[in-house]
Amino acid sequence: MFTEQGPTVRELAVQALSSIERGYDLLAPKFDHTPYRTPDRVLDAVTDEVRGLGPFDTGLDVCCGTGAGMGVLRQLCRERVVGVDFSAGMLAEARAAFPPGGEGPAGEAAAAEGPAVEGPAAERPAVDWVRADVRSLPFAPAFDLAVSFGAFGHFLPAERFGLFAEVYGSLRPGGQFVFPIGAPLPVGSRAYWALLGFDAAMRVRNALWRPRFVMYYRTFRLGDVLEDLMQAGFVVRLMPLTELGRRPDGSPRARLVVATRE
Repeated sequence: MFTEQGPTVRELAVQALSSIERGYDLLAPKFDHTPYRTPDRVLDAVTDEVRGLGPFDTGLDVCCGTGAGMGVLRQLCRERVVGVDFSAGMLAEARAAFPPGGEGPAGEAAAAEGPAVEGPAAERPAVDWVRADVRSLPFAPAFDLAVSFGAFGHFLPAERFGLFAEVYGSLRPGGQFVFPIGAPLPVGSRAYWALLGFDAAMRVRNALWRPRFVMYYRTFRLGDVLEDLMQAGFVVRLMPLTELGRRPDGSPRARLVVATRE
């Protein structure tokens, strides 16, 4: 997709006609060469903003995929970080990107910008991987920080409260669940119509084909998300991600949702 290293049209078609889990198993080896991988500029903006909310000892990446968010956690946490996903293929790629005792992508980024965690690279937090459905997380309240990037479109609105409740139950008191959320697209813009068309195509696909592949871009609306977070027990605030720019009216193009378990 868009690069020689990315998936072919045929590969994407096979993935789209599979279940979510099987689809991502198939896509995993080429996932980081697709637009679906969270851009580094978004990861960097979140890292810079969250750094001021710490310190953090333990971190959890919810729906970690190939590990992009784990690079963020390794810069912010001091003791242990855990990535959880239900795709064995994505976890295999993540493990390869962060070999035991290795620097991994986060170490390379930190070397360029200066270490965010005190001490040499060998003292960076331990990295663990867990295969699980995030709608039923297998953790006691053990984490100071949870993050998630680009995964919420795989959950129907009715599932969102349960997902947030699972994250809440995995955080220690005072723990924070953070994720970026973009501003609404201008009605009538090219991007607006592109996402509307994609969602419409996915609904037709799921009405005609099984297993379903849930991936909707227009179901994660800020007001509904904040309500579900608060019902799950979080205290929520928003922080502008100014590094990602502003809209013509001066409002930020993206915000950081900071949900705290008190």
